[in-house]
Amino acid sequence: MILRALLLAACVFAAVPATAQTFPTRPVRIVVASPPGGGTDIMARLLSEPLRQDLGQPIVVENKGAGNGILGSLEVARAAPDGYTVLMIAGALAIAPSVYAKLPFDPLNDLKPIALIAQVPLVLVTKNDSPLNSVADLIALAKRDGDKVTFASFGNATPSHLVGESMNQLSGLKMTHVPYKGSAPALTDVLGGLVTFGILDAVSMLPQVKGGRVKAIAVTGPKRFPALPDRPTLVESGIAFDPVGWHAVFAPAAIAPALAQRLNAAFVKAAGRADIRERIVAGGSVPIEPPLTVEQWTARFRQDVEQWGRVAKAAKVTAESQ
Repeated sequence: MILRALLLAACVFAAVPATAQTFPTRPVRIVVASPPGGGTDIMARLLSEPLRQDLGQPIVVENKGAGNGILGSLEVARAAPDGYTVLMIAGALAIAPSVYAKLPFDPLNDLKPIALIAQVPLVLVTKNDSPLNSVADLIALAKRDGDKVTFASFGNATPSHLVGESMNQLSGLKMTHVPYKGSAPALTDVLGGLVTFGILDAVSMLPQVKGGRVKAIAVTGPKRFPALPDRPTLVESGIAFDPVGWHAVFAPAAIAPALAQRLNAAFVKAAGRADIRERIVAGGSVPIEPPLTVEQWTARFRQDVEQWGRVAKAAKVTAESQ
């Protein structure tokens, strides 16, 4: 009886690497937790062909953008942990645990971080003829005029919003947040002078900066944005806050470690191809150098949840507040 139990256990343990070695034997589905045409959707479709070549199976991209990404995340959290259903989502996932009173899933315990694909910086922009040329100028103005200084974000409880709140907290400011439904309407009011400045996504702002319509005074993230190398980071500007948006891949939490490693290798290889890297950069994102392992990305994700959470809680930000 004991011998049979030991043999059965050995077979179970042997099955994990064998599954990883034969994976996949059918199409892999990427659930994108945003509508078609957005940055995360574009990233998933950009990677689908190199993934198909590496994995030897079709890659099906399916958009589940309702509910601010909650619907798609929940579907993957509840999926079979067999590697055939993964989630592609933006950095707002790291904010969700702190701003939603109730979530139908736990991002930290129901999803397994698989691969960090690219960082997505935010850019602090003013209209081109603004007298503000630096974060120091902005802070000086805010200390003088207080809540009359306004910052536009692309939505309440988004990274864009929380970067502004972090500036308030770290510099003792009281700038007023003005949320918009996306970067396009926020940009309109920046250009019209209806808000002092905007904290908006680099993807949308790069053409505006290059075309001279807006002035970039700083970028978010731990390093300078390669597409705007002469613009300092917030950290360089005296704001000690460096979390940045991203596009990343997750799987159901119970996925076997060997399968998680196989998926990580496939996504890292796809994102690392020279032609894919060029398109990632052209689209306003920053490739991850060096690429992160599953363990490193897991630790980084938990750190992001903690950092964004501190800002959200201090500012009493909720996903329902406006």
